[in-house]
Amino acid sequence: MIQILFTLIFTEMALILIFVFKTPLRKVVIMGLDRVKRGQAPLVVKAVGSTIFVVMLSTLYSAIKIRKSSNEDGEVSPTDQILAARHLLEASLMGFSLFLALMIDRLHHYIRELRIRRKNMEAIKKQNRIIETGQNGSQNEVKALEGEVTTLKEKITYLKSELDEKTKEANNAEADAMALKKQSEGFLLEYDRLLEDNQNLRAQLQSDRRL
Repeated sequence: MIQILFTLIFTEMALILIFVFKTPLRKVVIMGLDRVKRGQAPLVVKAVGSTIFVVMLSTLYSAIKIRKSSNEDGEVSPTDQILAARHLLEASLMGFSLFLALMIDRLHHYIRELRIRRKNMEAIKKQNRIIETGQNGSQNEVKALEGEVTTLKEKITYLKSELDEKTKEANNAEADAMALKKQSEGFLLEYDRLLEDNQNLRAQLQSDRRL
């Protein structure tokens, strides 16, 4: 389970890197996501995401339940500690994978908005050239084009402000992702330490039994 989650997370991180840098591969990935989001695919993705979220909550609850359980001395056994740490690690990885999936969806949306904005800019430049060269041949057409230019400029201003806001959200989301990554690394270190302690305890018990 942990290996599958790590594979999923690394795949999502690779997709985010492809979105960040302008390469020919980014265009292919965007076209693929555009096709995926058509039809019933979004419903399937939402169903899978909801299932992962429910499993994450169940795993987190199991870890908390193990933490609360104790033996007669009021201490949790090393085996239970290892199981609790493993559950916490799995829950963290599932949450991190869901967060990265949300980032991929938002980045894809922002890139599409940028493309629409560039197309609008090109249309404005073309209309401006038509107005300057007088190819319209009619004053009414000039006024109509000027009205469209004004409308497009207002739309560009709105999209620019919205883009700045979404960029800030993406930066905050990236910072949260790094924090979750550090937390998952901490859980891995804790898991390795608990596993080593468990092996030492087993070795000590075997030596005591021999004595």
